[in-house]
Amino acid sequence: MARKLPRAHDEAHHRPETHRPDQHRRARVEVEFDEQTVLGALFGQFDTNLVLIENRLGVYISARGNRVLIEGPDDSVARARDVLKGMHQRLLTGQDLDAGAVESLIAMSVEPTLEGIISGMPGGAPPIMIRTRKKTIVPRSPTQIEYMKALISNDVIFALGPAGTGKTYVAVAQAVAQLISGSVQRLILSRPAVEAGERLGFLPGDMKEKVDPYLRPLYDALYDCMPPEQVERRIASGEIEIAPIAFMRGRTLADAFVILDEAQNTTPMQMKMFLTRFGQNSRMVVCGDPKQTDLPGGVTASGLNDAVQRLEGVEGIATVRFNIADVVRHPIVGRIVEAYEGKDA
Repeated sequence: MARKLPRAHDEAHHRPETHRPDQHRRARVEVEFDEQTVLGALFGQFDTNLVLIENRLGVYISARGNRVLIEGPDDSVARARDVLKGMHQRLLTGQDLDAGAVESLIAMSVEPTLEGIISGMPGGAPPIMIRTRKKTIVPRSPTQIEYMKALISNDVIFALGPAGTGKTYVAVAQAVAQLISGSVQRLILSRPAVEAGERLGFLPGDMKEKVDPYLRPLYDALYDCMPPEQVERRIASGEIEIAPIAFMRGRTLADAFVILDEAQNTTPMQMKMFLTRFGQNSRMVVCGDPKQTDLPGGVTASGLNDAVQRLEGVEGIATVRFNIADVVRHPIVGRIVEAYEGKDA
């Protein structure tokens, strides 16, 4: 059954053309999909995925069987075609396709690297990805491509940027993948136990119960990449360690993948202590938003800002900067960050 060209979006598609110099060049492209079993998921319930692409790119899409017709400005049609191919590729490789994934593919479609991601290798898998026990992670923003490459090729990586850009999540996924493959023997996740503007007072329980609330986001990322029973077993055996940064003092972390989250809340001395724990066959990832420190002295007191200024450009150390455009959570998160930090952030 053919899908009618939607007219409910005409107003969005007929904005003044002065903002798009190539708006007069129209194109009409038909895309045919060989594997029809995934078309339901590709189009989405009530064609929601197709409508999303129409609204974001200003095109018209109609579907008949396994053929999709795209009409609109030629650059937008080309982007819509690449996005649909990317969505189809994700489904064929067993990956989830939610609204966030569609939004990410749309965001990346403006980048020349998208074609390389969705075309994939001869076996059909994307050339840039992280495989864990529960899922396969592929880049969801242009900066995540750069980030994933840095996680493979550098010893110390600073990942800077606002919430929702995947800094910690991608790092945990890479760490889990290396732990599973045996290239590291331990996974160490840490963050400073700093109250985010709240007076928490006395916390009851043993040491683990006291610090767990601060480390909960790291547990969440772990459980998303590994079955819960494996996470618990590896924590019990010491293969996975989750601890406040104070627990790192006096240690040498060899054969380990070490992640420091919320690093903007470390002092310069804490950051120096942490970075000098680096041992043989190890990798360190330092994640944080330099603008969001909870330290009493503000951003000038942050060990993250101090470390980046001192170490950027040092051999073996990479700095990856995310921005608002890289937010991969719900699109409204990006708009919230922009509202707080300004469009030039």
